[in-house]
Amino acid sequence: MTATGPASSPGQEKDWTSEIAGRIESTVALVRDKTTVPATLVARGLVFGLVVGVLAAAMLFLLVVALVRIADVYLPFQPVGRRVWVADAIASAIFLLGGALVWRKRRPKDA
Repeated sequence: MTATGPASSPGQEKDWTSEIAGRIESTVALVRDKTTVPATLVARGLVFGLVVGVLAAAMLFLLVVALVRIADVYLPFQPVGRRVWVADAIASAIFLLGGALVWRKRRPKDA
């Protein structure tokens, strides 16, 4: 028996270097799981949300342009010169109503 404990053969001793390396590895993995993984998910959500928002805005713009062009060509009961003004008024009304709805939602309602 030695001063540090019972005597053991070299094959039975634990390799303290691999044990410490394992602890360091598990600690680094835990920190990564608690910090890097959520940050990556948030960043991915922001990027995809931004891409979807830009594409949705472009699609809305192109839809309104297409509707104005269709109204310019096929608007019934109007002389040719007046169709453009009526189609522009319709597009303006669409954007005015959309802006008014967004403007109403700018602040929470007072409770």
